[in-house]
Amino acid sequence: MKTKILILLITTFSTINLFAQDRTTVTANSSEISDNLDLRAVASIFGDSENLEDFERRLNDPKTQISNLDLNNDNRVDYLRVIETVEGRAHLIVIQSVLGRDAFQDIATVEVEKDRYNRVQVQVVGDVYMYGHNYIYEPVYSYTPVIYTNFWLPRYRPYCSAWYWDYYPSFYIAWNPFPIFTYRNHINLCINNYHIYNYVTVRHCEVAYNNYRGRRANAYEVKYPDRAFIKRNNGYTNRYELDSRRDIKNTNNRSELVRNTNTRNSTRNNSVVMNEPQRDLSSNYESPRNVRNIVKNQNQVYTQPERDNTISYDPPRNVRNTTRSENQVSVQPVRENNTSYESPRNIRNNTRNENQTSSQPIRNYNNTVRNNNSERTNLHSQNRSNSTRSENTLRGNRRG
Repeated sequence: MKTKILILLITTFSTINLFAQDRTTVTANSSEISDNLDLRAVASIFGDSENLEDFERRLNDPKTQISNLDLNNDNRVDYLRVIETVEGRAHLIVIQSVLGRDAFQDIATVEVEKDRYNRVQVQVVGDVYMYGHNYIYEPVYSYTPVIYTNFWLPRYRPYCSAWYWDYYPSFYIAWNPFPIFTYRNHINLCINNYHIYNYVTVRHCEVAYNNYRGRRANAYEVKYPDRAFIKRNNGYTNRYELDSRRDIKNTNNRSELVRNTNTRNSTRNNSVVMNEPQRDLSSNYESPRNVRNIVKNQNQVYTQPERDNTISYDPPRNVRNTTRSENQVSVQPVRENNTSYESPRNIRNNTRNENQTSSQPIRNYNNTVRNNNSERTNLHSQNRSNSTRSENTLRGNRRG
């Protein structure tokens, strides 16, 4: 009995150990630190920025999430601040990771220089500790960036970030770092593919950088000296050589995705063409849709009534119109050749005219009667006046 209990305890402990060994911890950052900030994306947002303040905002925008660096291992992406130094006609824009109070680490520099021909050249150079020696991208922008106009203004003041540890702008919200394969897919969508990013090995602002090197921030480098790029990747000069030799999965950029999509569409179209029936060159080939239309048109032709060449054919609408006109003609009275036909409207008009003419004699008779009466009254008045005159004369004579 004791042996059975002992065996049962041993088996339970062994299974617990097996489950504990199967558990793996997934960390967001890989052993290669430089994978967490793509310098092509840095060059892309630099060309789209209005000034260095806007450039710093784009570097730390939680919507685009350009950076994936977490050097202080607090499971929060580090804030990237921007400071600028000016050496003659060269501007060194330094990107630093904020690790703690008064603890910063240089990540990369954006170096802008105007030559004697007034041509502006931009280079994004990775820090030696982070990316190795001479890891440089030289962007060629498809348009002149607005940020160029600020560097050579009179009384220009170099930009220096006002933000530091635990004191950040209101738009900034720290996010958790991605797994490295997720970051690669994400960052390729943030790169403006209308610009060109040439890899070069010659630094234009070497003198200006050497003057700045004494002020370089290296808090992470001092804390972890064995994590330099050369020591992390033995046998590789910089990140570009490392990428050219290692197999990086899920790194297709947007143009490659579009090219693959077009290739799939062309392949699909070819397969559709192969499934179509072969055409006979000796005869006119009609597609199934055209054949259906032809059959439909033929049925429409067959349903029409046959025409007689001896008589004129009228469509059904004309037949209805002629029937209506015939009915109208049949309603009209038959005209005689000897007599003139008068329409009912004319008959009514004639009757009205006759009534008018018949009423005229009566009206004239009344007028004559009135005239006779007026004449009688006039004669009567004249006779009375004459009689009075004669009587007056007789009275006058009698008095005399």
